Amino acid sequence: MSRPISAGGDPLGSGQDLSETTLGSQTVFKGKLLHVQLDRVRMPNGQESSREYILHPGAAMIIALLDDNRLVLERQYRYPLRRHFIEIPAGKIDPGEDPLDTAKRELIEECGYAAREWHHLTTMHPAIGYADERIELYLARGLTAVSRRLDEDEMIEVLHVGIDQAMTWLREGVITESKAVTGLLWAEKILSGAWLLKRG
Repeated sequence: MSRPISAGGDPLGSGQDLSETTLGSQTVFKGKLLHVQLDRVRMPNGQESSREYILHPGAAMIIALLDDNRLVLERQYRYPLRRHFIEIPAGKIDPGEDPLDTAKRELIEECGYAAREWHHLTTMHPAIGYADERIELYLARGLTAVSRRLDEDEMIEVLHVGIDQAMTWLREGVITESKAVTGLLWAEKILSGAWLLKRG
């Protein structure tokens, strides 16, 4: 059933309650990074169903801008798809770690930059159909080169790319990774002045 949404209305909370109730939960797989759950749920219509999903610790992602407004991007090989991808710096949130601290750590470790200025932009949920992962997106400016500290199993090439080139790669399908797509759209809006940074 469709319904109109008035300007200024709450599109998430003002309609029919579609919540599902958990009846039971079991761990199917527990790995180093991901845990797979299988839950039994009761749907709003009273029927029961099952839900398979992944528990993820969350991540922080960084739009890192050099003084000339070029972006700091990464090129790395992603084993599940057996190919190289161009991405925006990001990393897993460690247990008990503040997401901003994650962002600062990952920018140093992966790219070799510390930043003077940080802004939290938004929270993203990249895989809502099968995972609880959240990604905190930050803007970092005032970069200073420092020593990289890659993990032993990481091989990353750092790229410095202008926003026009990055958007061309996005449009042409060179950049397809979803975090990078979202981050570049944010970066373009900020650099064009269409979206102003929040105060505070």
